[in-house]
Amino acid sequence: MKITREDLIPVLYQFNPWWKGEDIPDLPPWRRAVFPELYAWIEAPPVHRAILLSGARQVGKTTLLLQAIQTLLKRNVAPSNILYATFDHPIIKLVGIDEVLKAWREREPKREGVEYLFLDEAQFIRDWGTWVKHQVDFNKQRRLIFTGSAMPLIEMEQESGVGRWHTIGLTTLSFYEYLNLKRVELPNLPKISSLLSLFSWSESDFYKYGEAIKPFIPDFYEYLIRGGFPQTALIEKISQAQRLLREDIIDKVLKRDMTALFGVRRVLELESTFLYLCMHDGGLLDIPDLCRNLSVKRPTAQHYIELLEATHLIYRLPPFGYGKGILRGRFKIYLADAAISPAVLLKGKEILNDSTALGFLVETCVFKHLFARYYALNIRFTYWRDKKGNEVDLVAETKGEIIPFEIKYRNQHTDLKDLEGLMEFCRGKKVKRAYVVTKSLDDFGLMKNTSDSTLLKIPAPLLCYWMGEAEQSINHLFDQVES
Repeated sequence: MKITREDLIPVLYQFNPWWKGEDIPDLPPWRRAVFPELYAWIEAPPVHRAILLSGARQVGKTTLLLQAIQTLLKRNVAPSNILYATFDHPIIKLVGIDEVLKAWREREPKREGVEYLFLDEAQFIRDWGTWVKHQVDFNKQRRLIFTGSAMPLIEMEQESGVGRWHTIGLTTLSFYEYLNLKRVELPNLPKISSLLSLFSWSESDFYKYGEAIKPFIPDFYEYLIRGGFPQTALIEKISQAQRLLREDIIDKVLKRDMTALFGVRRVLELESTFLYLCMHDGGLLDIPDLCRNLSVKRPTAQHYIELLEATHLIYRLPPFGYGKGILRGRFKIYLADAAISPAVLLKGKEILNDSTALGFLVETCVFKHLFARYYALNIRFTYWRDKKGNEVDLVAETKGEIIPFEIKYRNQHTDLKDLEGLMEFCRGKKVKRAYVVTKSLDDFGLMKNTSDSTLLKIPAPLLCYWMGEAEQSINHLFDQVES
């Protein structure tokens, strides 16, 4: 099928209203937390690289690109020097990037200054690796910003584009962002640059700020089942939000993206694999059990799991440590958002009454917040488990430091006898400080112990709020860790 220049031009003008002196329609003023990092790389990149904005469907990637364009226009960048094109559109996808650039420059001559190319869903561009390498190497006055599925692009980088783009990861909304988006009056809490600062707090501080977050517990529960996707956050009814999450986000990834990007033909097997993971969110991945339940072969199951991770629907955590034994260890699986499992399994608010299920939702939520907060620092996240069955839910490693997190989201108060695995890990690895994420606001504070380590109990809503708030700026949790 041949697409003419006359077919293409109206589409480009529709996506680039600033060429006609018009504003970008329906652009929200509220911005995701990563916007400052994204815009800093667009306006004054520290090195000449393209920018990959990577994340799941419907987390706000396109909106971020348009907000960046709006900011450039307000700073007097020539409108004709800015191009936006989404390769999710059939006409743009069919004509290809070279024809898009020719049509752009035919109708909008270049002005003095830098050119800005914003390319959405760029994984659909043919021979992307070669094209982006050429652009970065030979067009120093052209800034390239693109979004898309990470896996095919990262594979191309390994082959031909090493060092040619900077990746900015975008997770679903944090609890802090969710409250902002819902226009909820925020709690009266101090800003903290590091969780480490909490170790110097007094008992009165812990009590005061534990009380401050109490009115927001219902918001936290609703956030867990409504989801951290901007569209689902704004829908009035939770049942409608969950339906949108199933149909407009998950189904499109499983039934369209997997086929278009990776050539998946057995979509039912893929859906069954994802359903299995939803039923085991936060647990260790048992490949033999998955294969028996779904009647699929091990290589097929592993391939599907890799694809689900590539499209940002799941995260995989390896066991703590290094070496051959670790490579053979089982991965721990987290869904990209706590609300995915209730939406897929058709569970509404009633899931909040299931203490076990709620505990897994909170653990997924806590991991997502920690991952989002420290993604840019290349922190390694693992879990720990010994031969006796002692375990630690999350372990963060950076610059030679080890910071463990244990999630104990339950009605009972958490005592040292409930933390044998965490204490064993701290003793064996000589860890000085560790975190216990709890449910009860009365559990906020330091724990007395007989070892050399100090444990800080922190309620999950507080941890998630502070991690989301701190994500607005580049603050280093671990830089202040004492030797």
